Amino acid sequence: MANYFSIFLVVVTLASGLIWLLDHLFWAPKRKAAGVSDVGAASASVSDDVAEAPLPAVVDTAQQIFPVLAFVLVLRSFLYEPFQIPSGSMMPTLLVGDFILVEKFAYGLKDPVWRTKLVETGQPERGDIAVFKYPEQPNLDYIKRVIGLPGDRIVYRDKQVYLQPACEAENQQNCPKLEPLSLEFEKRGEYYQNLMPLERYTETIGDTQHQILRNPLPPIPSRHLYNGSREFVVPEGHYFVLGDNRDNSRDSRFWGFVPEANLVGQAVAIWISFEFDRPPSSWVPGWIPTGIRFERIGGIE
Repeated sequence: MANYFSIFLVVVTLASGLIWLLDHLFWAPKRKAAGVSDVGAASASVSDDVAEAPLPAVVDTAQQIFPVLAFVLVLRSFLYEPFQIPSGSMMPTLLVGDFILVEKFAYGLKDPVWRTKLVETGQPERGDIAVFKYPEQPNLDYIKRVIGLPGDRIVYRDKQVYLQPACEAENQQNCPKLEPLSLEFEKRGEYYQNLMPLERYTETIGDTQHQILRNPLPPIPSRHLYNGSREFVVPEGHYFVLGDNRDNSRDSRFWGFVPEANLVGQAVAIWISFEFDRPPSSWVPGWIPTGIRFERIGGIE
């Protein structure tokens, strides 16, 4: 989900618009003058339709595609952009084959090339599903759930997330305490990881409830986590994110925090969802869907 297409779209839109503008200012008057000169001897009065020469193919194409490209550019750069879910790190909330809409203006309007914030429209909240540029490889787009805001203290111990919200009170006794996120067991065996049945829970963070998956195997050793610690304090201007498939997600536990500048937008809806349940022995290419999951179309929690 890199932004190469955004850059390509900007270049093509500007090029077609520039061709249209140059034609309107310079080339069209010259064609009209040439047409009048050619037929002037045959008629005293020549209409514009008769006098103007045919449009060059390049100009005609630019005039046809520029309005469409400009509309698409504005739509996907400032309003909504479609993304495809490529992995299972956000299961069970998002599945492979889900096509989602990301609200680009949720965290500020940014230009599509340099991603400089133009207008402040909002900030991520705990529980949001955010799309962002992967800090270790910014040409990749990642999608995770926001757990920690700037100044928050996060502890990940025994597969349980503990949260202490940021506090600016001079007296630390008046600050919120470190508390575990509420978990309620739902079922086991609906999803599997390496033949191991996963446990499904309802997790609550603030006013947001969502589903997560946990593998009953022992937790990952601390030495594999970011800075070798299970405790994280979110720096100013950064966010702590986790995948809902907790034991099959590479997220802030491993590579740190998401800078605010890397935010792309908030995932708000699934507009189509395809199944790819085809055996490896099938002669049909694996990228061809086997069905549509209509029940998954709608808003994202």
